[in-house]
Amino acid sequence: MNDELHVIYLHGFLSSSQSRKAIQTSEYVLNLGCAERLLVPELTAGPADTIAELQGLIDARGDCNVGLIGSSLGGFYATCLAERNNLRAVVVNPAVRPHLYWRNYVGEHRNYYSGETQQVTEQHIAELEALDCSALKNPQNFMLLAQTGDEVLDYRMAEALYQEGTSIIQDGGNHSFENYADFLPIIFNFLAIKN
Repeated sequence: MNDELHVIYLHGFLSSSQSRKAIQTSEYVLNLGCAERLLVPELTAGPADTIAELQGLIDARGDCNVGLIGSSLGGFYATCLAERNNLRAVVVNPAVRPHLYWRNYVGEHRNYYSGETQQVTEQHIAELEALDCSALKNPQNFMLLAQTGDEVLDYRMAEALYQEGTSIIQDGGNHSFENYADFLPIIFNFLAIKN
């Protein structure tokens, strides 16, 4: 891993730092001997507060090269932050235009890992819409990893948004993205390239 690269892994909605992909990412950087350069924050706030918190983490890295990995809703956040800060991001089965379907999630939901309750409100939908990137200014900064068997999100929305970047789209699979660990060397090589 490049000496200057710091990576922030962003999990999806109702997920956590204890998700399989987050743990695989942590184990990968631990084996590289640079675990201190990976952050895996818990994302439990609304969209606007989450983006503000994550922007603070990016700002705290100073002049370091920061790369983002985002899964599902974390992929949406990674896209917003990468565009705002001209960063590289790898998005894994990312949520694209989530405000269009989040109305189905209004109400209380239980986190898959912590069991804590998370609330989705109409305000959250408005915040997602305000953050939306319907087109990318810097498509070369993105690598899309998507599987056509994603049972939660339509991979074709991601395929269209990230088409001018680097895309790896596999037949089959699921929303959690099977074989994620196999892609970690590719992911980190992509993130290590300086803009």
